[in-house]
Parts: sequence; structure tokens; C-alpha cells
Amino acid sequence: MPVNRGPLMVFSGQSNRPLAQSICDNLGIPLGHSKTEQFTNENIIVHFEDSLREGDVFIVQSFSHPVSDSILELFLMIDAAKSASAGRVTAVIPYYSYARSDKKDAPRISIAGRLMADLIQEAGADRVLTMSLHSAQVHGFFKVPVDHLSADVVISQYLKSRVPNANEGVVLAPDAGSIKRASAIARRLDSGLAFIDKQRVSDTNVDPRALIGDVTGKTVFIVDDEISTAGSLVEAVNFSKNMGAKEVYVAVSHGVYTGPAIERIAALDAVEVASTNTVLVSEEKMRNAGGKLAILDVAPLFANAISNIHTGESVSTLFE
Repeated sequence: MPVNRGPLMVFSGQSNRPLAQSICDNLGIPLGHSKTEQFTNENIIVHFEDSLREGDVFIVQSFSHPVSDSILELFLMIDAAKSASAGRVTAVIPYYSYARSDKKDAPRISIAGRLMADLIQEAGADRVLTMSLHSAQVHGFFKVPVDHLSADVVISQYLKSRVPNANEGVVLAPDAGSIKRASAIARRLDSGLAFIDKQRVSDTNVDPRALIGDVTGKTVFIVDDEISTAGSLVEAVNFSKNMGAKEVYVAVSHGVYTGPAIERIAALDAVEVASTNTVLVSEEKMRNAGGKLAILDVAPLFANAISNIHTGESVSTLFE
């Protein structure tokens, strides 16, 4: 049964305002007015220019460059919204970068993904909406409701549009940890499935050891949750081509593209590298990638999820 709440209001931090605007365009509402200023001592202050009293407030902010500033801005916006008597505050985090830090896999380190969850809740968030977490167990770090969207539908539609006979291709997981995601997309495409067994040498270098499956003479679709430096991507593309792949397409949820990523993609033996717009990709990066980059729009998916959350309807129906 639909729930009656205060007015639906969407605001944006500075990390990805174009996505927030597109979400509002799909919802048919204006993007809320807010302002973030930085003092000379580098402290920042956020100010909502609209009344939030009893409003159902959604704050859109990806954990993207500059990551620490983006996170702090989100905390301050949540706290300011609660102080302004918002009825409910939902943190919309299209890209939750600290989902990679989900376990203590080395001595004397922080489980940063859990710490970020604690801080988001301490700031006052009543619920969280995010997309394609690197590790699904990050859900367990939150005590408030978390709606976890998947980009699989958007990625599958993109691959079908680019390759009409996509069912004859092979979805390739670049490592064993990506098999579940690759399998879900392979089912949507009705295509084959393969994965690369690899060993990570460092944060930026991996050593592929074997390809499980057959890619010989086939169109290969490499899918993953994100591209950062593109080191893993280069190895996966080269390995699949060496194993006889006819052509390679790449599609990921989050195109972070840090360090040498753009240079590597420009030289990549792949037809195209697609990512969703959860992370804002600059025009400069688009140009320097030599026409290899494509951006997939997930604003309609976020808009539908926000609408369903606002009215108390199921979010899972969006994936049926």
C-alpha cells in the first residue's frame, strides 16, 4: 500500500550533479537548491536554500574524486538536512568506493567500508540507495535499510544494442570474484560464460594464469563492477585476444578511470569500453580515450527506485 510522506525532494553534492539533474528530469521535479562553500582554511559549509521541513529528502553523492571531500560533503548535507527537520533523509550513493575495503586482509588496517557505513548512519541517514557494490556483504555494515541497485539490466541492453547476435558471444569475468555478475548478464544475453583465473601481484598489476571456457572466434563481453587504473582490464583483454577472441567489448558499472587508465584504454585492443554515469567522466577523458569510451545512463533506474521508496513500493520489482 503506498505510503503518504512529505514532499519528495532531491539534492546533489558536487561529485555528480549532472546525474542528479537527470534523475530529477526523470522524476519530473526540480533539483533542490543547495550551496557548498569552502573557507580559506579548507573547511567547508553546506547550506540548503529550500525548506526541508517534513520533506522526504534524497541526497545524491558519489564517492568519487576528490573522494574525501565528497564524503565529508555528504556527511554535512545529511546532518544539515536532519537539523532542518527533514522527515526522512536517504543517502543516494551511486558509487560507494569504500565497498572494496570490506575485510581485514592485512595486519593493522581498518575495515574502511564498515567505518564509512557507521559514519553515514551517525550523520543521520535513515536509509541508503546505492548501485553495484564491489562486495555485497557491505549491506551487513548498515543498520538502516539499504537498497542495492544493479546495472546488469542497463549493461545487458547496451551489449544487445551493440551486437545484435550477442547470444552467440561469451561473457567473460576478469576474475573468479566477478563470476556471479558475469553469469547474471550471460543469462540475460543467453550467451556463453567464461572466466580468467588470475593472481594479483600488486594493487595495479595482475597475472592471468588460465582462461576457463572457450572464446575462440567469438565476440567477448568483459564485465566487471569498476575500472580504476585499467591494469586488470588490459590483462583480461590481451589474454582473451591471445586465446582467440574475435573482438572484445567491455562494460562496467563504475568508470573511475584513475592514473594511467585513459592512456591504457586508448591503446586497448577492444571495440569499446562502456561504463554507467555513476561517476562523472570529464570531456577531457572522453577525448583522450580516442573514442573508446561510452557512457550508459542509469538515471531512469535511480529515478524509479527513488519514486518507489518515496511511495513505499517495492524496489525489487524494477529488476523483474
